[in-house]
Amino acid sequence: MRKLIYAINITLDGCCDHTKQSVNKDQFEYFIQLLRDVDLQVFGRKTYELMVPYWPDVAKNQSGTKAENDFARAFVSIKSVVFSRSLAGTADENTRIVRTDLREEIIRLKQERGRDIVVGGVDLASQLIELGLVDEYRFVVGPVFAGAGRRLLEGVSLPEKLQLKLVESKAFASGTVVLRYVKQ
Repeated sequence: MRKLIYAINITLDGCCDHTKQSVNKDQFEYFIQLLRDVDLQVFGRKTYELMVPYWPDVAKNQSGTKAENDFARAFVSIKSVVFSRSLAGTADENTRIVRTDLREEIIRLKQERGRDIVVGGVDLASQLIELGLVDEYRFVVGPVFAGAGRRLLEGVSLPEKLQLKLVESKAFASGTVVLRYVKQ
């Protein structure tokens, strides 16, 4: 069965608000490799609209740094699913909108053939964590204190304490640290 991997950039003080962070080359390279290892990315509407059309435009125009261009190419190369009741349409044929039950659809996607699935963002990921559907967590911790901004699982009440097991940690010269956990 495919795993559902939650991956997010986060600051040392727990902020996952993209406007409060600066993403370095190591973080881009880590996420490029992650996107190469999966074959489906899952979004909620807000995260999708944050990512698209920005990254497809960078991929098309090669308008970023080398790391940004490489990330953009990896981003547009895999299929996407967007969970939304309000999104009218998507920007490409590689993306589909799902309006059905989140739990049932994720279980169905996990049972399909293929490589693992990645989810990012906050709202949809929090719902998936609350439902117990996330199998692996990857926190890419940047060497920054944001001081303010959105935190993971704000307003979410987990049915029980979620115990994780650290299976990998990696430190980069930039000070970025990747922490990879699985459910126990």
